[in-house]
Amino acid sequence: MIDRERPGYPRLVLAMLLLVYAFNFLDRQILGILAKPIQAELNLNDAQFGLIGGPPFAILYSVLGVPFALLADRVGKARVIAAALIVWSGFTALCGLAGGFWSLFAYRMGVGVGEAGGVAPSYALIADYYPIERRARALGIYSMGIPIGLAVGVLAGAYIATLVNWRVAFFTVGIAGIVIAPFFLWIVHDRAKPPVPVAPVAASAAQRVTLWTVFSILAAKPAFWLMAFAAGCSSLAGYGLALWVPKILMTRFDWSLITAGQFMGSLLLTGGAGGVFLGGVLADRLGRADRGWYPRLPAIAWLITAPTFMLGLITPSPVIAWFCLLIPNALNILWLGPLNTAVQHLAPPQMRASASATFLLINNLVGLGVGPWLLGTMSVALKAQYGADSLRYAAIIGAGFYLVAAVLGVLAVRAVRRGWIEEAV
Repeated sequence: MIDRERPGYPRLVLAMLLLVYAFNFLDRQILGILAKPIQAELNLNDAQFGLIGGPPFAILYSVLGVPFALLADRVGKARVIAAALIVWSGFTALCGLAGGFWSLFAYRMGVGVGEAGGVAPSYALIADYYPIERRARALGIYSMGIPIGLAVGVLAGAYIATLVNWRVAFFTVGIAGIVIAPFFLWIVHDRAKPPVPVAPVAASAAQRVTLWTVFSILAAKPAFWLMAFAAGCSSLAGYGLALWVPKILMTRFDWSLITAGQFMGSLLLTGGAGGVFLGGVLADRLGRADRGWYPRLPAIAWLITAPTFMLGLITPSPVIAWFCLLIPNALNILWLGPLNTAVQHLAPPQMRASASATFLLINNLVGLGVGPWLLGTMSVALKAQYGADSLRYAAIIGAGFYLVAAVLGVLAVRAVRRGWIEEAV
């Protein structure tokens, strides 16, 4: 039996949440490295494939995230996360059976339903186990699941699809997630005693958490809207590029699946993991003196991300492209620890999962719902003018949304200071 009272138990919880989050993004973005073989076999153009990779997943993932988070606040976060892992992994495996556009569309919707129950309860569970002075760092470590999952996804997808086929790649990663779920539920448990309410509003809200209660608190704070739409613009560019950059590189440099997988995997593991961890560490240190650093840090990162992404997509040299793309891959998700920490302090402690889900609702509807589809649609529109390079030019335009995110992040600095709810010590 796992001893939940030992000092190292929070680290064990964080490690398990990181593992599940890696599978979340592995299953979510394996589609990108498999774009070429899937499009060729199922006869899908860029607009159709972008639709599969974006809106159907995003709408269900974003909208259902809120009721699943409310459920997690009431019946237990660990149970909801484990059930979500089983559902999204099962639908990932089913993607390997797709026979055309509509069946793949439906299975991806199922993946969205499952993943809706994973992230917000995880944010809240981390907040329950880690105090404010270490929370952004813990969320940064958890968010390393994104680059790790993306890297494993592109590498595993590339190798399995090359050695066997793209269908077996879906079967393999889906079944692996299902196997992990019971171990997660055995190890991870909700914290026995929830944090003590620290504000008058918390005392009345503690009786029953409702969607309207949470939303009314957040909606009254400009910081929430500015950070949600800043993250959304960043995710619009990020999800769109994550889906399409492997195909762009394969077309531009005439690479195989494995070569593209190795290139992207090395970028994500080297840059992405370090960047998201750095964001959490810096936010914890700088945010102690000034809460405004929580949105200011991501704004600085986005200002650097936009031009370096564009340079990486323009250069004709694979070597230069790797070094140019390393920088934005380290910085484009640096916001995860700082902003998610800040959002959790715009509402009382017992509403953390619901507050995170409300934030993710906007972030993912804008980012995941629009990004992959928008870049694919722009590629089709630019086809007559740019031919095989149309997708690359669409991606360059899409990277400009990081600049919009930076402006919103700067505007959020003062608003966060005003809206922050401190915890009792």
